Amino acid sequence: MTTALILLPAGGALLVWLLPWSRFWAGSFALLVSLAEVGLWIETLIRFDFSRSGLQLGARAGWFGDLGISYHVGLFGFSLWLIGMTVVVMTAAVAYAFWTGRDRARAYFGLQLFLTGAVVGVFAAQDLLLFYAFFEAMLIPLYVLVGVWGGPGRLGATLKFVIYTMAGSLLMLAAVIVLGIQQGSFDLVSTGTSGNTWIFLGFVAAFAVKAPLFPFHGWLPDAYREAPPEVSAVLSGVVSKAAVYGLLRIAIAKFPGPTHDVRVPILVFAAIGLVYGSLVAFRAPDVRGVIAYSSLAQMGLIVLGLFAANALGFDGAILQSVNHGLLSATLFLLAGGIERRTATGELSRLGGMARGRPALATLLMTTGIIALAVPGSSAFAGEFLILAGVFQQGWIWAVIGAGAIVLAAMYMLRLISAVLHRDVGPSVPDAALDLRPAELGFLVPLVACLLALSAWPAAVSHRSFGGQLTRSADGFRFSLSSGIQSIPPTVFPPGTRVRLIGEATCEIHPDGKVTCSQ
Repeated sequence: MTTALILLPAGGALLVWLLPWSRFWAGSFALLVSLAEVGLWIETLIRFDFSRSGLQLGARAGWFGDLGISYHVGLFGFSLWLIGMTVVVMTAAVAYAFWTGRDRARAYFGLQLFLTGAVVGVFAAQDLLLFYAFFEAMLIPLYVLVGVWGGPGRLGATLKFVIYTMAGSLLMLAAVIVLGIQQGSFDLVSTGTSGNTWIFLGFVAAFAVKAPLFPFHGWLPDAYREAPPEVSAVLSGVVSKAAVYGLLRIAIAKFPGPTHDVRVPILVFAAIGLVYGSLVAFRAPDVRGVIAYSSLAQMGLIVLGLFAANALGFDGAILQSVNHGLLSATLFLLAGGIERRTATGELSRLGGMARGRPALATLLMTTGIIALAVPGSSAFAGEFLILAGVFQQGWIWAVIGAGAIVLAAMYMLRLISAVLHRDVGPSVPDAALDLRPAELGFLVPLVACLLALSAWPAAVSHRSFGGQLTRSADGFRFSLSSGIQSIPPTVFPPGTRVRLIGEATCEIHPDGKVTCSQ
């Protein structure tokens, strides 16, 4: 099932490239494959047993036996939700591209499908070199999509994107090789942990570039502004979550000692990025600028949750990753619709678009209100869990996070007001239409997913790590079926004693080793 999730869009991409289809048929087939991918994910969701922890629906085959490298894929609860968000957003992106009528359709839609398969592969990979291969394969179509179909400044934006991501990729490759040789295998499930701080920092730096996190975000403004709206939606909503998965599955899970030792500097940079991104988003002159820098801020918040290194922080980080993926994609696609109607994204030239355009006003207001993290929204649930988790590492982190959330309300209200209210802007023609049925076809499902998550955020937050983790007076407890491997080791700070009910008491040491006694 997991392999099918990877191969379906990849095979669809090959067919789009090879068959001499017209623009209409290439787009229609790509959309059909994307919808089939959503259906396959739903089938996977039904088969997944959330009462069990650990890897499920896995597949493994030898690749380079002498080097201990294998094709090894499988799903955890958190990776299943990230894949679900990915296939929904990618389907909306394909539908947007089909509606706008992208030229060189076979190349464009093939790249979108190939990107879908590569991102799903990243979230499913359980071998270090396989993860790296999917990670690099994910970047190749992005370079082409931005560089060929982007705006007037696309070449400069692509060059900057390539330089940053290649530097991060080289760091990751070095870290992967050294860790694999050190462990004697590249398998993420069978190998143990490492206490090497330099390897850990190599992984963190590589993922910080892709997220992006402050101060590795230099490629972000140009890429998000120059890329086609649906590619910006994927960059911000989906591709950045590959970094979240890498930080959780590799950096944190495999380096518990360095995670504990270097936690404070990482939290500092995440907090700076959260505040800086919020302030710049508030001052950004255009719609895409607001969304781009808000993404920088949100990634800082998610990293705060990850490096809180406790159950609340992890649950909040995954829930907020899914939230942000859907929110960011919806906002970028709405921004694309606004730009098509007004030929600009400058806030000073917009205004009054709510008049006579109820569908646009309703969807932008609904998405903006959820992004405001009002109580009862999925964003509120995710941010509250992150703040509660990071509070356990120090109240100052929670205060910074809460302050930045207030700033988020300010820039989102500014965006809504500048687009929908005030006087009609000079670039808003009276003939500008409301959202068309085709646009509603890919925007309404995204908003519906956000509303569903708002009604039931526990669907993600309580079903990402198996559900066996509970707090008690003497620490965290597991059921016998879960075992300690199924949860990232740094759910506990080094020195914590963990009781496996009815079995043994285990202690996590600063070097990441676990010793158990009856």
